[in-house]
Amino acid sequence: MDFIVDGFFRALVLLSHGDPQTFSAVATTLKAAFLSMGASLLLGVPAGFCLGYYEFRGKKTARTIVDTMLALPTVFIGLLVYAFLSNRGPLGGLGLLFTIPAISVGQTILALPVITALTAACLDSLDKGLRLTLISLGADKGQLFMTTLWEVRYGIVAAAMTAMGRVMTEVGISMMVGGNIKWHTRTITTAIALETGKGMFAEGIALGLVLLSIALVVNISVSVFRR
Repeated sequence: MDFIVDGFFRALVLLSHGDPQTFSAVATTLKAAFLSMGASLLLGVPAGFCLGYYEFRGKKTARTIVDTMLALPTVFIGLLVYAFLSNRGPLGGLGLLFTIPAISVGQTILALPVITALTAACLDSLDKGLRLTLISLGADKGQLFMTTLWEVRYGIVAAAMTAMGRVMTEVGISMMVGGNIKWHTRTITTAIALETGKGMFAEGIALGLVLLSIALVVNISVSVFRR
């Protein structure tokens, strides 16, 4: 067990001295995560609102598809994105493969069903009389949308947190479409896998501690927001 204890101490030294490789992976992870979460929220919240608020033909089928996509393996998403962005794919001319935007595309596909499904579930549990009350008070469609979302804001935050957790900890997408290129597309999780494979436990533990710290900061921020 000594090597684990030594790894923790060396990890603290690396973090305190600002190891450039460690912080490069952190920066890449945060950039990809913020891009993908922004896109997922912009697309997923309205989609979840429509799926949970309105009644339409094929709604059960749509819910089943969204719920099924919650279990999409990250390596399968990485394979699809790689096929589209490779030189032989339909989007190969964009030159996005092995870049941070490519990782963000894959992570958006990963996070989008989470936000959509959980937002729809929140709206399903909402008081059915809210819509009639708002209409009777003269609310237009925009006010109806925003007020309803405000009533389920904590559920949407929880959905975003769940999606953020999946995005921050995934490996397959980042490895396949990012290429794990040092100083360029190497994320925290791919760096942990690489360093552990090389027997460099200190670097892996350091990155793991950073990942836990980011999760802690996000959770504290959400708690402050809820209060």
